[in-house]
Amino acid sequence: MFGEVLKHHREAALLTQAALAAKIPCDRSHVARVEAGTRVPQESFVRACDELLGTGGVLLRLWGRIDWYPEVEHPDWFERRAEMDAELVALRAYQIHVVPGLLQTEDYATALFSRRLASREQVEERVKARLSRQQRFLASDGPLYVVVLDESCLRNAVGSAVVMRDQCAHLLSVGQRPNVRVQVAPANLPGLVRPNTSMSLIALPDGHEWVYSESLDRGHFNDDPAVYGRHSRTYDVLRADALSASESAALIAEVMEGYGHEQPQVQLRDMDQEQLQRPRRRQLHRSGAELDQEQLQRRQRRGLHRSSPRYPRRRPRPGQQEL
Repeated sequence: MFGEVLKHHREAALLTQAALAAKIPCDRSHVARVEAGTRVPQESFVRACDELLGTGGVLLRLWGRIDWYPEVEHPDWFERRAEMDAELVALRAYQIHVVPGLLQTEDYATALFSRRLASREQVEERVKARLSRQQRFLASDGPLYVVVLDESCLRNAVGSAVVMRDQCAHLLSVGQRPNVRVQVAPANLPGLVRPNTSMSLIALPDGHEWVYSESLDRGHFNDDPAVYGRHSRTYDVLRADALSASESAALIAEVMEGYGHEQPQVQLRDMDQEQLQRPRRRQLHRSGAELDQEQLQRRQRRGLHRSSPRYPRRRPRPGQQEL
């Protein structure tokens, strides 16, 4: 139904799928899949379509009333965590290696699950279940979600460069929501104390607090107040020492550019370039994170060569033989 309504307004505006995609911007195939009902659109995509097609907000209102994931099935070991996501009031998380599931794009999640599962049907079911958890956090009245990403989440390529560029763009877009904050813990920031693994601090409506972590195909829950307090202090110190949200956005934008110049499928809205440049300059002063290690090593090698001591060469006097 949503796809048909979108198609109606696009054709009324005398735009082809390719023309609309160029204005959003995104791939033409993305528009085609949304209209065909095989791709769940992100809110940013829907807002852009409303503005470009002059619908008066019809698409966004319809998008908010559709149950996009009426039937999903999580792995047995993850059911309890999924139930908590559906009711929690606050979530604070630290993530290493891969972008957390609540912030993954569909293409990123597909590439990630394709590494582990052989069946296409299994991959599609897992991706569908993962995306279903995101809707509550991406709603206008969603719960507080604060996440600190280890820089490895941005550097560890999952799928193609286009997939990673779109994923970075999605992080920038989601990070502008009032209930979501995305921060980055740079790889080379001195004195930064990181947890040994990814973890989540969950606050439920009844005041109950849980620490959640994962091992291979298993979730671990702990509601011991002493354990929660210890991990909470570690997390608070980490978040205070990590890059701020604006500095993190600058680093994410820089990493995104490193994945090439293809147009991202998620549009960056309401973020001017000066906002990105200011934290990037502060980041340079604070951590030097804008230089990758290879560039730094090359400069150091050149510096060593240039700064090596030079000894004057003694020239023989007239009539003397040079030794």
